[in-house]
Amino acid sequence: MNLLSRGLLASANLASLAWPIAGRIFTEKLEIDENRSVWAASTPNYQPGPPLAGDTTADLAIIGGGFTGTSTAYHFSRRYPEKRVVLLEAASLANGASGRNGGMLLNWLPYDLPPNPERDALIYATTNAGIDTIEAIIRRHNLPVSYRRDGTLSVFTSARRAEQAHAKAEYRRGIGLPTQFIDRAALSAAFQLEGAYGAILDPNSGQLNGAQYVRCQRPVLVEQGVEIYEGTPVLKVEEGETILLTTPSGTVRAKAIVLATNGYTSKLGYFRDAVFPLISHVFATAPLDPAQQLGWRQWAGFYDDMDRISYSSVTREGQVIFGGGSLTGSTYYFNNGTRFRGDEAQAARISASMAQRFQRYAPGGRGVPVAQRWSGTLGLTLRRNILMGVRGEARNIFYAVGYNGHGVTLANVAGQVLTDMYSGDDEKWRGLPFYQADYTPVPPEPFRWIGYEMFTKMAGHLPRY
Repeated sequence: MNLLSRGLLASANLASLAWPIAGRIFTEKLEIDENRSVWAASTPNYQPGPPLAGDTTADLAIIGGGFTGTSTAYHFSRRYPEKRVVLLEAASLANGASGRNGGMLLNWLPYDLPPNPERDALIYATTNAGIDTIEAIIRRHNLPVSYRRDGTLSVFTSARRAEQAHAKAEYRRGIGLPTQFIDRAALSAAFQLEGAYGAILDPNSGQLNGAQYVRCQRPVLVEQGVEIYEGTPVLKVEEGETILLTTPSGTVRAKAIVLATNGYTSKLGYFRDAVFPLISHVFATAPLDPAQQLGWRQWAGFYDDMDRISYSSVTREGQVIFGGGSLTGSTYYFNNGTRFRGDEAQAARISASMAQRFQRYAPGGRGVPVAQRWSGTLGLTLRRNILMGVRGEARNIFYAVGYNGHGVTLANVAGQVLTDMYSGDDEKWRGLPFYQADYTPVPPEPFRWIGYEMFTKMAGHLPRY
């Protein structure tokens, strides 16, 4: 962690002392918009199910219909077919980040830790098994989901950082992991990225259409006995041995609940000082024919080493997805806004700014038109650490939040973690950094907005490593 980051974290801790007052002044409102991503467009026949009408009960009520919610519903209902599971989604399945991301199916965590061979091998084994499980579910249920798993690149944009990456790759290979360093010459021949000095290849990662994956599971979950109610936002949570969830047209009395709401979690009054939403902007090209492929076909995608990270994936159908890479590539709205508030003209300007970074990596991309652009709400923590665990006096509020852009894999792992925690059979997860993890408090408003603007201007183009 650099000096600037340490200073900002110290300032955040100090500002967090204002929570008792500021938390009462700045109340939050849930904002939901329509998913217009390329992933949602690939499910044109999907029709959301009906909302909850009336009162019901559940052994487990899951709030949120993205990766975390559906993976928990899947694994829990298979473990406990006799228990009543209710899933409540405010809009439609995969309407949030699970259906709006950049599509990258990654191993590892969204932040680096000091080397620890046993722990590092466990982290990789855990995320890699998570990707294996996604593939197994697709195959087991014959789901029509587009994905590829032929590797992704972590790209380094200076000679010094590439040299450090080489040493990191050798360390990982030394503890038995399959990562490989690719030098500048070999990278240029295989995956043409202007300005790249080297990359670490993870051959077990890839790309996934999240909207297809989540929405295609609905009939599977229903067959397993899960009751799914879409268009059903939870308005209030009343804790106790039995938890009461209030929705616009009904209630659920549940013995336990799961907070599967990531960047929207603070709207329920939970983790207001831990997770804050960031609106991330993404665009997709039209499918490209082989003569226009920019030299990006060999692997499923890449992400770079800058603090305002650029990331890109290439779908099996040939569309290039690109996000980040610009000061306008993400937006924070005062008091935890969870939808993009700009108009089409502003969205076009943001997309054009991001396209400049895209074209720096792929000069041949200047003639490639943007076919779709969209935004989505991420859940971030100050230290980029993920939080999975259980809380509440009755120890019946389970949660998995703060994926920091790595939710495609880790939110699907979360379903197994939370099911095992409910079962009391969670020993294998206890050595992982996200298990019952603590966090650095995020300051309340107005310090949160001021801090974000300061960090954006001061560190927006600094490397993360």
